[in-house]
Amino acid sequence: MFARGASILTIVASLLVAAPAGAAECVGIKFPDQLALDGKTLALNGLGLREATMLKVDVYVAALYLEQTSPDPGIILGAEQTLRFVMRFVRDVERDDIVEAFEDGYEDAAENLDALRDRIATLNGWMPAISDGDRMAFTYRPGKGLEVQVGDTVKGTIPGADFARATLAIWLGDEPPNPGIKTGLLGGACG
Repeated sequence: MFARGASILTIVASLLVAAPAGAAECVGIKFPDQLALDGKTLALNGLGLREATMLKVDVYVAALYLEQTSPDPGIILGAEQTLRFVMRFVRDVERDDIVEAFEDGYEDAAENLDALRDRIATLNGWMPAISDGDRMAFTYRPGKGLEVQVGDTVKGTIPGADFARATLAIWLGDEPPNPGIKTGLLGGACG
């Protein structure tokens, strides 16, 4: 009886070691459930899949990390909290396509587009072509602004809570790039 119990414990222990602890996954891309940032713990709110064209071509998986998670986009966009939005690309994307996507996104999401134009131009100036597997991250720190990171390089910080809110509203606003990405970022199914 003891030998049987020991073998069951061995099997359970091996399953626990083999399973990725604290990770969420979408189309094979894994993200941790939490991350530490500036002495705070941010929790994964959700994962969303960006699909493009009528053929629903996968472009990137996005992860939204918040101090206070919520399924309500109004609460998230209205909160003054540290957050990180990460995109892991699953295909190559030309620089012009990235810039056009941001331009379209701000057109659809920004409440006061004229006040943001110079900051949007700064963001677009930092954008390179993206390769499959590359990562882009936006980190908002209240009172400091929205830090933009492409790969391992921090491009800079763009000031203003209004800019951070408009940027996040590209995906959480009324006209996201595709409905599934918003659903996933708010805690629904990814994809």
